[in-house]
Amino acid sequence: MPRLVVLGGGESGVGTAILGKKQGYDVFVSDFGTITEKYKNVLTKYEIDWEDQKHTEDKILSADVVMKSPGIPDKAPIVKKLNELNILVLSEIEFAIQFTNAITIGITGSNGKTTTTMLTYHLLKEGGLNVGLAGNIGKSFAWQVAENDFDYYVLELSSFQLDGCFTYKPHIAIITNISPDHLDRYDYKYENYIASKFRITQNQTKDDFLIYDFEDEAIKNWLFNNKINAQQLPFSLEKKLENGAYLNNTIMEMYINNEEFSVDTTTIALEGKHNFKNAMAATSVATLLNIRKETIRNSLSNFQGVEHRLEKVVKIQNVQYINDSKATNVNSVYFALENMKTPTIWIVGGVDKGNDYYELMALVNEKVKAIICLGVDNKKIIDAFGNIVDMMVEVTSMKDAVQTAKHLAEKGDTVLLSPACASFDLFENYEDRGNQFKQEVRNL
Repeated sequence: MPRLVVLGGGESGVGTAILGKKQGYDVFVSDFGTITEKYKNVLTKYEIDWEDQKHTEDKILSADVVMKSPGIPDKAPIVKKLNELNILVLSEIEFAIQFTNAITIGITGSNGKTTTTMLTYHLLKEGGLNVGLAGNIGKSFAWQVAENDFDYYVLELSSFQLDGCFTYKPHIAIITNISPDHLDRYDYKYENYIASKFRITQNQTKDDFLIYDFEDEAIKNWLFNNKINAQQLPFSLEKKLENGAYLNNTIMEMYINNEEFSVDTTTIALEGKHNFKNAMAATSVATLLNIRKETIRNSLSNFQGVEHRLEKVVKIQNVQYINDSKATNVNSVYFALENMKTPTIWIVGGVDKGNDYYELMALVNEKVKAIICLGVDNKKIIDAFGNIVDMMVEVTSMKDAVQTAKHLAEKGDTVLLSPACASFDLFENYEDRGNQFKQEVRNL
């Protein structure tokens, strides 16, 4: 029987191991860190061989195929050895797709991925389709392929997942936008990161669709210099498009496959210009898949939004506290600050991924009255904004950050957690960071 080695014993690794076992592979899971009790129990239940806190080379290098979890970089020593031996290393998506006939909608981008993915899923589910949600969200795609029988999947795809895709082809692909992110994984070359995102369309044919932001410079330049086979459906806030979606004052208008459709954006639950783009992308998918127009309108108005993304936590003494912990890069923070209507106390910091804070200068100057640096190394933030804001404070715990914000805030202000950085210096992940923020705010 073929041997499948899974590197990483988290959600995607365990899901892949279960699918591999079901498909008749000899499966071995190896994690250099610690596998949680929950996943250890699952692996034991399925009688899957596993190890953690080490990589046993002879057990790994005997693989026919290796699934690498997205968090493991290509420069990890074990991955280098696998590549030298020409052993196929792929992503969970690439492994699982061969075992399902479902139609997939693949969504990538530097920002807005999660909101667009959740909204697309919401529209299709409300429209009566038998649809699953996976990728970077919720239960692993491979696990669902092993245990469910969905006709459609909406997949949120990171650049890391796409790097391990070679034959995967979504019927509908979305690139929400591209801005510098994760450059530490791409030799600090922006063009490598952009190329990684465009892997989503590499196998598409003329019967498939690529939905993208018409105003995005990186996307426009790449499409100008490279040929793709998919039918292009752009969306725009500024230009009337013959084919695609655009904003006409407050009306979102769509022309797709000779179908016309419009929605009044004042009825949409999501706020802010960037969310209108997310709504256009999701609505384009629903229109392509023939969801009823009335269903689309109703679903856009009752969508709940995404936790940790501009999430209003509570108002205390007329100060609004907002959790935007999911903003792990500069571009996300740009959207957040653009949305602020009142003087803002900005909590920022964490593990810097090669950020250039220059594009935030004008917004910080206009909207931010104080900055609270929440990170182990805040030098770049202090260098960038030290002369722009009146008050800058460094803290190393969420409790101190929230207490300091309360002390600095006056009636009518907003306290915004929008870190622009990864969370791994002080927190487990951005969810942990956002949950701690909400907890400390509620303790005030």
